[in-house]
Order: sequence, then structure tokens, then C-alpha cells
Amino acid sequence: MEGLDRFLVATSTIGFICVCKVFVKFLKWVWVMFLRPPKNLKEYGSWAIITGSTDGIGKAMAFEFASKGLNLLLVGRNPLKLETTLKEIRERHGVEVKFVVIDMQKVSGEEIAKRIEEAIDGLDVGLLVNGAGLAYPYARFFHEVDLELMDAIVKVNLEATTWITKAVIPSMLKKKKGAIVNIGSGSSVVLPSYPLVTLYAATKGYLAMFSRCISLEYKHQGIDIQCQVPLFVSTKMTKMKKSVFVPTPELYSKTCTRWIGYEKLVEPYFLHSLQGFLIRAIPHALMDSYMLRYFLYFRAKGLSKDSNKAKETSLAASDSQEPNIINQDYSSNY
Repeated sequence: MEGLDRFLVATSTIGFICVCKVFVKFLKWVWVMFLRPPKNLKEYGSWAIITGSTDGIGKAMAFEFASKGLNLLLVGRNPLKLETTLKEIRERHGVEVKFVVIDMQKVSGEEIAKRIEEAIDGLDVGLLVNGAGLAYPYARFFHEVDLELMDAIVKVNLEATTWITKAVIPSMLKKKKGAIVNIGSGSSVVLPSYPLVTLYAATKGYLAMFSRCISLEYKHQGIDIQCQVPLFVSTKMTKMKKSVFVPTPELYSKTCTRWIGYEKLVEPYFLHSLQGFLIRAIPHALMDSYMLRYFLYFRAKGLSKDSNKAKETSLAASDSQEPNIINQDYSSNY
């Protein structure tokens, strides 16, 4: 009986410790998600640089930063959209806004860094948001990704972020403060795999590790570096409608700015965080099987759409007796 009593006491103690551990984690989640005060972003500097600032999350963050009194340097490839966004922000918030035109698909990394360095010369840059991104128009096997799309995804999602970060860090080091936010993806952190959108997920995985490592390198220099990993947000790139678990860019941006300056890798939107918790509880084999079937379905839809478009183009060309080129619509937010 004495041995049994000891066993019951030991198991009860272990169970109590486990319950306390879960409870403490829950309290911490509530604190950081809803109660922790956000940092004063203007303390980093008076200017923020945002890539991918004419669409989606990047544009929403530009407006959110402007509402907090930050001046903005917008980076994008379309001068008309940049000019329109600039005017909208100035009219609504009255802050100073500049822009620099860079086509990240076509310009080399060295040239990107050079243009950014020239653009920020004399500016008190405190924040950098690497929000530009490029994805497949629809799911496909890796060998089906054409070389142009492959090169564009690597350049925009990986190379451009790396070179822009390299161009901005020296000015932050001089004043011993700054913050960098890289917009990653739950596809590389929350989910065990992301088949048929492989290259996109792989480049976002690079951003997560890149952010973790340089955060450790520069934290003691006063630079807070973070990778945010949203799940689906209702943008042109995802082509998804707003729902309970799919916030608008505006709603997401209000949430994500509260996290800047804290942890290295975060899921800022609370329902995404809840989704992540549930997904991680599912065995990887089941999630892998589901994700493969999910994207095979969207691949079939995309192929059917392409086939119909090709037929329509062929008929139009035969009617007009003029050649017609089909332009592939890559999904981007810059």
C-alpha cells in the first residue's frame, strides 16, 4: 500500500505540474495577444520603409504606420500605383511620403541595395517592412514551374529581402536602434508541408530562418528583427474572400503592428494563432495527405482555366487573323 500511495502522489504531482504548465502558457498567450502594450514605433525613428506597399498587407501596414505619425518610403514596381497610394496616405494622414520604383524581378540585388541606400540617405529610418511577395498563379508540380516564374519568385521573395535588409542595417547600427519585419508565411512554419506550392513555401522558410539568425546577431545592437507568419489573409495574392479565419489586410495590420519589437517569430493574428495550435495537434501524415489533395484540386481548377483561356485566345486569333500572346498572371503583392 505504501508503494501504491507513493505512486499516486508522484503521478498526481506530475499531472498537477503539467496542468500548471499549460495554464501558464495560456495566460502568457492571452497577455501577448491582447494585453501587452505595443511599442512606440516612432522611438525607432521617424521614417518607415515598406516594400510591397501598393497592395495587400504592405499597403495596409503603410496606412497603419501613417496613422501613428510615421513618415513613409514606399517601394514598388508600379509608379502609377505608388503615386496613387502616396496621395491617399498624404490626404488621409498628412505625413511625409516618398517612393522609389524598383522592379525586383528584373533588377540585380546589388542594384536594389544601391537604390535603397540612395533613397534613405539623410532619412531617420527606424522601421523596415519587407512585405513584397510573389506566388504561383495556381498550384502545380515543381517540374511544371516555368523558368521565368521560378526566377521571379526567388528574386522577389528571397534575394530582394536580403539585399534591402543589408542596405538598411548600417544606418540602424549607427544610431543603435531600429526594427525590421519580414512577412513570412504559415506555409513554412505552421504547416508540416506545402506541396505543389513548393518554391513559394521554401522561400518563405528562408525568411523565417534568416530573421531568427540576424535577430540574434543584432539584438544587442538595439535592432529588433522579426518574422511574422500569417496564415491566409484576404489579398489579391491569396484570392480568398474575407471570413472568420481570413482577415482583411487592414484588420491584420492593426494586429501585427502590436507585435513589432518583441519575439523573433510570431503569428500575430489571434485566430491564426489558434489555427496553428490546432494544426500542430494533427499528425503530420494526416496533414500532408490533406494538403496534397487540397492543392491537387486547385491545380486541376487552374489547368482547366488555362485551357479555356487558350481556347478563347485561339478563337479570337483565328477571327482577327492576328497573333495573340497569353500573359501569365503571377500572383504578387508589390
